[in-house]
Amino acid sequence: MTVSELGERALLARIRARLPRPGTDVVVGVGDDAAVVTSAKNARVVLTTDALIEGVHFDRTISSAADIGHKALAVNLSDLAAMGATPAWALLSLAMPDGTAVEDVEALIDGLVALANAEGTALVGGNLARSPGPLVVDVTAVGTVHPRRVLRRDGGRAGDELYVSGVIGAASAGLEMLRVDGGHRPNPAAAACMDRHRRPEARVRLGRAVAQARAARAAMDLSDGLADAVRQVAEASGCGADVDASSLPIDAGARQWWESRGEDPVAKALAGGDDYELLFAVPPKWRGRLRQARRHVATPPLTRIGVLTRARGEYVVQREGRRERLAGGFEHW
Repeated sequence: MTVSELGERALLARIRARLPRPGTDVVVGVGDDAAVVTSAKNARVVLTTDALIEGVHFDRTISSAADIGHKALAVNLSDLAAMGATPAWALLSLAMPDGTAVEDVEALIDGLVALANAEGTALVGGNLARSPGPLVVDVTAVGTVHPRRVLRRDGGRAGDELYVSGVIGAASAGLEMLRVDGGHRPNPAAAACMDRHRRPEARVRLGRAVAQARAARAAMDLSDGLADAVRQVAEASGCGADVDASSLPIDAGARQWWESRGEDPVAKALAGGDDYELLFAVPPKWRGRLRQARRHVATPPLTRIGVLTRARGEYVVQREGRRERLAGGFEHW
């Protein structure tokens, strides 16, 4: 059955039936003109939104409907994590072609709700609309953070050390693998890369821990690649940046994939998007605070990859004794 055959109200009823009962902070949830929620006292409200568009952000031949639902929320939770915020609520808007299968919509909702439940986030509303073109999945996520714990991009200073969480390159390599091999999983390392593309993990606990410990001056998530994040944090902070190529935590499966194809793992990992790891600018004298945050959240690992410099506008990669220009990341235009 397609959504056009079922009808809007019946589809909405099916979606509502798949949602868990909201908490006491949700005064009015799904089904009214707008949601009404209550936030904690002495907290700042953090809002973010991202739209995933079929053919641009996902391909239904290599990602399931549940994968798409998961990712639509995860990319928004990653933005909240980069601000040090605790996720609380989300809104979902779906623009669907007439031929969209109802079971695909239900699977998408299930994928989103499973992640929402894991991160303590309530789906409190949204919208359903007909699309004459591709499927569009648009999520708005809302979180809260203490006024003195907000992480921003523009707080860095020259001399701050740059740290990145987890590994980089896995998601972009995974996308290439999926496009070439159609989801065939030749080994566990390749399978892990494909999973990173399909179902990214937002580093919510890490972002919150670093913010609560006041262990970073600036932060950003890696939606469009590490090179893009380094450039944006440095630019917003009025600094340059110096990155050590030998210290980059490139995923082993991604490195093997690119080397087998005669490509440069460092350049590919720096430019590749969809990692959704976190980049932090940390003054050397705050290393103790960073260790404090790590005691609360031990994984993923944090790796020192470089430093912010006084050379405003100069973004450099130190590589085998050479200074190379740091390339940019993904841009829509």
